[in-house]
Amino acid sequence: MPVRPELLRGAAEVEVTQRGIRPHRLPAWVREQFPDGQLLAMESQSSGVRLVFQTAASEVELVTHPTRIAYLGAERPRGRLDVYAAGQLIVRDELDGGDRFEVDLASGQTAFHPGAAHTTRVAGLPAGRHRIEVWLPHNETVDLIELRADAPIEPDDARLPLWVHHGSSISQGSNALAPSEIWPAVAARRAGVELRNLGLGGSSFVDPFLARVIRDAPADYISVKLGINVVNLDGMRLRTFVPAVHGFLDTIRDGHPEVPLVLISPLFCGIHEDTPGPGAIDPVSIGSDQVRFVATGTPGDVALGRLTLQVVRRELRSLAERRTADKNLHYLDGTSLYGSADAAELPLPDGLHPSPEAHQRIGTRFAEYAFAGTGPFAR
Repeated sequence: MPVRPELLRGAAEVEVTQRGIRPHRLPAWVREQFPDGQLLAMESQSSGVRLVFQTAASEVELVTHPTRIAYLGAERPRGRLDVYAAGQLIVRDELDGGDRFEVDLASGQTAFHPGAAHTTRVAGLPAGRHRIEVWLPHNETVDLIELRADAPIEPDDARLPLWVHHGSSISQGSNALAPSEIWPAVAARRAGVELRNLGLGGSSFVDPFLARVIRDAPADYISVKLGINVVNLDGMRLRTFVPAVHGFLDTIRDGHPEVPLVLISPLFCGIHEDTPGPGAIDPVSIGSDQVRFVATGTPGDVALGRLTLQVVRRELRSLAERRTADKNLHYLDGTSLYGSADAAELPLPDGLHPSPEAHQRIGTRFAEYAFAGTGPFAR
């Protein structure tokens, strides 16, 4: 049968395509207002989006058609689908086929290569009625074509507290092994909450439209991790960054005046700790086993308001301290999730994004900070 939109969690809406339905993490009005290519590519990748349903089936098949961006000389692992039954991971299925947009990093030229649909098969499910949760790939776009089973499929009506999180490619899950192992998913699963992930690779710029999306979204908890993309792009100076964050938080508060809100500063990233952007791919690394990122600014060049990660952390902490009237606003230094000691033990493979092991550590630490004990999201 066709995939029914009501089975989806973590998406803003769906687009009806020639093949089926495509989940989008941002609403159509944002995509129309600001059709930036990077933003559109990232928001259509289904990070944090799940199919959730109840069934007594012993076998289930999901047919999808993936679309991915591939880089010549910088091959990345394919996306995966993680299937859970009654809370236990039973299938981790790596995608094959699908459409591929291939980008030549040296020349900038692109080529399109069409491919076939992909079928994820789950057999031998336990007897009786059970809850199935399918985490869609965090790094590829998928059209959902068909959902087959040997027993009826029904929506799951159970609703957990909803956590809305916004951040950069690290929050979207870059370098994570699988969709349920990106750090926000690790934290959400440990805490037993629903996740809506607005981590957007290369697209976390304190954009007013993102604040409006969060303002209008149902949410029991909210977190925003800001700064790394602004530094990567060299997109703001100190004078514009701080008021922009104030405005971003003010807009969220227009819709959620009392919801617990955590403002997270950037994780440790050695290339940008004391060096402004722009960031770039190191041309020497293209075609090697591991493409790496570099900062092209001048170390220590902050006198004219240029931003480094150290400056951003200092200013976000100060900003939070000046908003003391907001008793439900909490500041979290990102280096408490992944700091210099962690980088020595679990280095950033490409100089910018955490390893799979680091995603596990970051997610575990955030869950312990936010959801446990007297944390800001503790129930």
